[in-house]
Amino acid sequence: MSYTTQQIIEKLRQLKVVPVIALDYAEDILPLADTLDKNGLPVAEITFRSEAAADAIRLLRANRPDFLIAAGTVLTAEQVMLARNSGADFVVTPGFNPKIVKLCQDLNFPITPGVNNPMAIETALEMGISAVKFFPAEASGGVKMIKALLGPYAQLQIMPTGGIGLHNIKDYLAIPNIVACGGSWFVEKKLIKAKNWAEIGRLVKEAVELTR
Repeated sequence: MSYTTQQIIEKLRQLKVVPVIALDYAEDILPLADTLDKNGLPVAEITFRSEAAADAIRLLRANRPDFLIAAGTVLTAEQVMLARNSGADFVVTPGFNPKIVKLCQDLNFPITPGVNNPMAIETALEMGISAVKFFPAEASGGVKMIKALLGPYAQLQIMPTGGIGLHNIKDYLAIPNIVACGGSWFVEKKLIKAKNWAEIGRLVKEAVELTR
């Protein structure tokens, strides 16, 4: 099933938290996905920071068809095609690259590009995009910066990522334009590596309970 950007936004609004996942081994995605799902989070942003990303997306799509899957840290046209052919529902980029955005639009493949300043936001709006990632969130001024940007750009729908955790996620989600927050504190690479599904499950549950 392919989603429109608006359908993805609606799903993210219900979920509130997006696990940002970096994997060394693709096969770890299935027990991880089951841990996420069991605790109320059937969504994964699998980042192209590792070689295993495309295989992990492929495995997840084949075995857990109901999962909402984002391909994260997409930087090149090759990665866009790889993400799409592997079965991702949408692409998330750290910055705003007009060529990548245009490619996704031509493919009718939803994209949430990264912005953190007025220039990038205006480029996004010019290209018909109002659903954006705000990255790196805390380092770019966090909640204060987002509120300031929403003055002139009230139509934005934002997914902040970077430096968000239990200590501040509720401050972000209190802003109506924020759709969901990306985070990795509950899916840390070292926990995945250790296959510590019990601890990941506890952290996921904690995040879900705090945000709903």
